[in-house]
Amino acid sequence: MDEALRTIQTHGVEHLTLRTVGERLGVSRSALYRHFADKQALLAAVGTEGFRELRQTLANAWDGNGRGRAGFEAMGRAYVHFALAHPSHYRVMFGGFLESAAKDEHFVTEATAAFQVLADALVEQQKAGDVRRDDPVPMAHFVWAVVHGTAMLFIDGQLPEAAQREVLEQYLTERLSAAIREDTSQSQ
Repeated sequence: MDEALRTIQTHGVEHLTLRTVGERLGVSRSALYRHFADKQALLAAVGTEGFRELRQTLANAWDGNGRGRAGFEAMGRAYVHFALAHPSHYRVMFGGFLESAAKDEHFVTEATAAFQVLADALVEQQKAGDVRRDDPVPMAHFVWAVVHGTAMLFIDGQLPEAAQREVLEQYLTERLSAAIREDTSQSQ
């Protein structure tokens, strides 16, 4: 998998083949078939690992920053940092390269679990009265879309340099928090 990630990083997902990975590792292509049925199985394994690491990263940010608003904002920053630290995983996870991902039980389980960390954080904030009482699933999709889009733009070099990244990340998390915050002005 490490060689697959290096190949993806250097040449892109579309150039990944079991033959290329085997050649770079100095083993026959048939040796790789003992571990992966085909390229899709290898990509599913990469994506599964990525979602597992993303889930843990988000959970650590949430729990390690006191949960609530601070934990939520830390999750946003952690998501972007994960994407930048693991661009090969990230491209496989979200790049549409996994034709059979819906059939891979481990991939689906890890992808669902990563999303659930975000949804659970929103529900916990709703229970505390800090976040709107909207349906948490579309709210989680909204948050995910904004943070994911930002992460992809950073990965693709379309947003400011690293020195300005922190300012944009702070603005992003503050604006997202404001967008989903419970409006208490009407109850007063």
